[in-house]
Amino acid sequence: LKPDKMEKLLDKFLRYVSVETTSDENSESQPSTAKQLNLLQMLRGELQAMGIEATLDEYGYVMATIPSNVDRDIPAIGFIAHVDTSPDASGKDIKPQIIPNYDGGDIVLNKEKNIVLRVSEFPEMAQYKGQTMITTDGTTLLGADDKAGVAEIMYAAQYMMEHPEFKHGEIKIGFTPDEEIGRGVVKFDVKKFGAKYAYTMDGGEIGELEYENFNAAGAKIHIQGSNIHPGYGKDKMVNSMLIAMELNGMLPVEQRPRFTQGYEGFFHLTEINGTVEETNMSYIIRDHDRAKFEEKKALMTSVVEFLNKKYGNVVKLELKHQYYNMRQEVEPHFFIVERAIKAMEMANIKPKVQPIRGGTDGANLSFMGLPCPNIFAGGHNFHGKLEYVPLESMMKASEVILNIITLFQAEG
Repeated sequence: LKPDKMEKLLDKFLRYVSVETTSDENSESQPSTAKQLNLLQMLRGELQAMGIEATLDEYGYVMATIPSNVDRDIPAIGFIAHVDTSPDASGKDIKPQIIPNYDGGDIVLNKEKNIVLRVSEFPEMAQYKGQTMITTDGTTLLGADDKAGVAEIMYAAQYMMEHPEFKHGEIKIGFTPDEEIGRGVVKFDVKKFGAKYAYTMDGGEIGELEYENFNAAGAKIHIQGSNIHPGYGKDKMVNSMLIAMELNGMLPVEQRPRFTQGYEGFFHLTEINGTVEETNMSYIIRDHDRAKFEEKKALMTSVVEFLNKKYGNVVKLELKHQYYNMRQEVEPHFFIVERAIKAMEMANIKPKVQPIRGGTDGANLSFMGLPCPNIFAGGHNFHGKLEYVPLESMMKASEVILNIITLFQAEG
């Protein structure tokens, strides 16, 4: 890897993280925050400046095409990343710290606030000794999820434009808003995008490759109590908070996120607020296995029915489907996963094929007719102030993009 190439990629990444793009799940608009358009417009401009035809539509989708430079029929392939950052932590005024030739030890992010990235807590840091680490200053997230993916795609696009001798079929590029709030591709026009297969560059550490994700639902629960003066509450008071505690207590403890990993699903209580009079709860329900997922939803429904029998129809449940496991849509085209594995091996990367304990835009796109596995972007500790990304991992991700393109060009 030539230092000037690393520099070029780093410049892009730093430029993108300097733009605030936090999404907002309470907003009704698309994109959910206007500030995401600042980066989307910038990306469209940069693509056009490279000589690539690029558009930005009213919903905040950047779509671009690099025409094929071979005279054979090769399926068009796409690479997609999202520009928004998670509302879980501030994405404003991000001040990245760049640590060249990392010594393998703890990294002090913020001396004043005593915020330290400790190897004892994150032993995987040690494998990046000698590399260039990019961290936060301990006050915001970094935004490598998914601006690392954005930078990697932009770098690969620039490489192709600067090296006409690099042979490729038609390449499609997509940048989307609102992935972090689960609305990233709601209005994405797969037909207009024009790729036959695509890859999201939105995974974690180097080597990650995912084509399975959770089946997902959200539950909103409203409990209507009845508040009476506690001195005179006998046989009259119905304390909605106590019913909420009872409801949560009836769900299996071992199926909480704290106790699950790999293919194990969970019930996760994300929000609760209440008074004696009324309580609102929110859950997310997740499982890779479709049958177990349906069982979880049925259990939640039966718990609510039981409490309604006991207390007299005081609990309302709204169960909303969010997304399904993309495996069933990707498996019939499994060669696209095999090509990603081969592309990593060509770059001397050991592939880590694993299920996503979450969802990606690729899951929804796969069900919209665009099979779309997920490839590493290189970062760690997403959505928080301890986020970091090694520059070398980002460089390898760009290399994987170019290798995938080469494999499609060679094998059709």
